Amino acid sequence: MKESARYVKIIEWSDEDECFVGQCPGIIGPCCHGDDETHVYAELCQVVDEWIEIMKKDGKSLPLPTVGRNVADKILEVA
Repeated sequence: MKESARYVKIIEWSDEDECFVGQCPGIIGPCCHGDDETHVYAELCQVVDEWIEIMKKDGKSLPLPTVGRNVADKILEVA
């Protein structure tokens, strides 16, 4: 399992941008976008993998994993 699998990745439609936008809370904010949700997700996964490698090379601690922390439930509570 890749280390990036420990982090929730969010792809959502943006009416403002008129495209899908991807982000990974705790790792990187909105960072990739496009018309195809699947392609945006694939790009986001690559970006997250790269950021994790950069953080590790720079000797920085990774943020706490977001998977398994009921992030989706927390988002629904706010909505």
